[in-house]
Amino acid sequence: MSKNVIITIGRQFGSGGREIGSMLAERLNLPLYDKNLVELAAEKLDISEDTADSVDETALSGFLSTYAYAPGTIMPYVGRVDYLEPINDKMFYAQAGIIRELAKKGPAIFIGRCADYVLDGKAECLNVFICADKADRIKRTMELFDLTEKKAADKVKKMDRERRYYYETYTGKDWGSVGSHDLVLNVSRMGMERAAKDLELIYKGMIED
Repeated sequence: MSKNVIITIGRQFGSGGREIGSMLAERLNLPLYDKNLVELAAEKLDISEDTADSVDETALSGFLSTYAYAPGTIMPYVGRVDYLEPINDKMFYAQAGIIRELAKKGPAIFIGRCADYVLDGKAECLNVFICADKADRIKRTMELFDLTEKKAADKVKKMDRERRYYYETYTGKDWGSVGSHDLVLNVSRMGMERAAKDLELIYKGMIED
């Protein structure tokens, strides 16, 4: 009997992680959750999508750095009487609750938002991190956003920094490390199509095992 296996995908900016997730969702006929998680969380919290976007995973570091939170130190504060939960934390926990509920419904693919950490011990997961050589990521960002090489390089650096801060702040784990994920794939070496195909085969082996 097939198992309910969830795929989580973390990614460096410009690596093609979202596109690989889309290809994989099409190959496996699975629902894909990415930006739509922000919309669902906004609805749950009764806030505008613009507000939700402003505190999504790539907009958190500026806010938290103001309070000098160290990675992994958010969690101990929750539950304290004197703890005032900011909108950033509310968004994270709203999305975490939604991720868990969606994972219960059946197989799915989640992009980013610490889904590997959120589902740890609560679902059988294939946790993947997609990376690529910096030069390739800059080139891809130039093409996707019609930017100069300098502006693309700055964007890649900024987005990576914010994703790392978001992930490490809420999980206390190292973003993009082998120790934090089941697989780390460099698409500069294998290409997006090959990455999606290999993940498809691994997933099918997991559900049929």
